[in-house]
This record gives sequence, C-alpha cells and structure tokens, in this order.
Amino acid sequence: MEDNLAIILNDSNKTISKLQLLSTFFEDEIVYKIYLRSQVVHKLFETNPELDVNKLELFHLQYTATVIELLRKIKSSNERNVSILYDEIQINKDLIANLNDSVFSEKNFQVDKQKQSLKINLSLRKLFQVLSDNSEDYPFSKNINAFSARFSQDFYYDISTESLNELIKFNPAEVYRNNSAIIHRKLMGLLCKMEFKTEFFCGLSAGNLIVEIYRFLNLDRHFLFFPAKNLFLFCDLSTITDVDWSNTLSKKTRIVQELTDKNDNLLSSDNVLKTVIPENVKALLVEYYDKISDVNFLQQIGRFDVQTNILKTMLNTNVI
Repeated sequence: MEDNLAIILNDSNKTISKLQLLSTFFEDEIVYKIYLRSQVVHKLFETNPELDVNKLELFHLQYTATVIELLRKIKSSNERNVSILYDEIQINKDLIANLNDSVFSEKNFQVDKQKQSLKINLSLRKLFQVLSDNSEDYPFSKNINAFSARFSQDFYYDISTESLNELIKFNPAEVYRNNSAIIHRKLMGLLCKMEFKTEFFCGLSAGNLIVEIYRFLNLDRHFLFFPAKNLFLFCDLSTITDVDWSNTLSKKTRIVQELTDKNDNLLSSDNVLKTVIPENVKALLVEYYDKISDVNFLQQIGRFDVQTNILKTMLNTNVI
C-alpha cells in the first residue's frame, strides 16, 4: 500500500512539474493559478494519509493531463506561427539585401543629377546659339536621355497621363522651334539672363513617358524637359496635384523602409505570439480553475460523466 502511495505521489509530482514548465512558458495568470491549485491538491493527499490516494491519480487523469495536452497543443501551434513569422522576416531581409545591392543607389542618383544638370545647361546654351544662328546643328549633349532611362523607375514621382498631357501643352505662338527642339520664348530669355545656371529638381513618370523638372539657381522658377519631343516649357509645380513633394525617398528606399518597419513589428510581436492563449480557451481554463477550487471538489473526483464535459470541450477547442 505504501509502495502504491509513493508511486502515485511521485507520478503526481512529475505531472505537476510538466504543468509548472507550461505555466512558466505561457506566463499567464490563469495557468499559474491552475498549477498552484494542483500543488494544493497534491499536498492534501500527501499530508492526509486517510484520503484515498487513488483519487489523486484520478484527478490528474481527468483534469491535469487534459490541461497539459491542451496547453501543449497551443504551444505547438504558437511555435509554428512563430516559425512562419521568422520565415517572413528572413524573406523581407533577403528583399532588403537585394534592393540595397542593386546597381543604382541613392549615391549614384545624387552624383548623376549633377552630371545631368550640366548636360542640360550645356544643351540649352547650345540650343540658344543654334536658334540665334539659324543653324541645323544638333544642340543636345551625348546620352542626354540616359539619366532618365536609368533612374526614372525608382526615383521619379508617378503622375497620371492626364497630368503629364496638361504639363506639356503650349501655345505655338509662344515658342521657338527648329528640327531639334521646342522651347518657350520667355524661358530662353530667362535662361540667358540667369546664364543657364539650373539644376535638376525632380522627375515625373506617366507609364513610359517621363518629364524632367529643373529649377533656376537662386530663383524660385521651374521648367520642364520632355525628352520624347525635346520640349522645354515653364512649369508651375502648384498645378501638379498628384505628387507628394514632401516625400523625397526613392521608391526603393521607401520599400526598404517599409520592409524594415514590418520586420521590427514582427519581431516585437514574437514573444506575444509565442505565448498567446486564445480568449475562448482562457474562458475554459477559468471555468476549469473554478471547478477544481470548489470546496466539494474532492468528493466529485471520479464522476466522469459529469466532470469531463469541460475537459472534452477544451480538447475539442480549435486552437490551431
């Protein structure tokens, strides 16, 4: 008899140890309270030899084992979700690495902007000379369209085709025109006055069509270059309503930032996701705790038909 008592108490301690590990893992109040209550039940049988120790064994079979199985199911499900989370984080990291390794970086763009500005200024100066001399010489610098071909996809603002069409409208009576280019008469006059000192401001993209915007140095005026027609026109930025001018990041940089922020959010939810217990399961655990805390609980152990309903509900709960 004493051997049987020792075996049951020893098995009880092992069962409670499993519950303790799960309470430590989940760090949830109701799980910890169930663990403490299970210890109390164990202690009652350990210190009161007159109690039927077989009821302690029944207690663990009917109650504790079911709770342990349920919590293990949730733990396993959570760990799978965390694994999926880390897979997503790694995919995002790979995308970030690929974007950062791409050929055309922010540094390339800043350097080439200056080169493009120089090409445009030299081309406009040459265009002025060609128009003045009524010459047929081609005024544009070599590879003047290479800049947009290289950077438009990532660094230019997207606008609608309708907006682009509005920008490139002009009155034929207000422009100079030859076989090489079209330019606003007043724009050419201002360029001469400002000694052709301009800088690249931004690019606009509508599908395959692009527009380059330039501004005068030390003067708040802008003009556009439409490479498809070698067209130069004054440009009022206030008429471009579908661009967020405050957003100075390239598309690639914005994607990298979004992916980095997403990874930060995923990492911050790691611990929560790992130990979360669904609310419907918590409600069942509370009901379970109330049942084993009842003063008449020991008398009810063994009434399987009445007592196991809540536990069956637990194990049938869809937590995965």
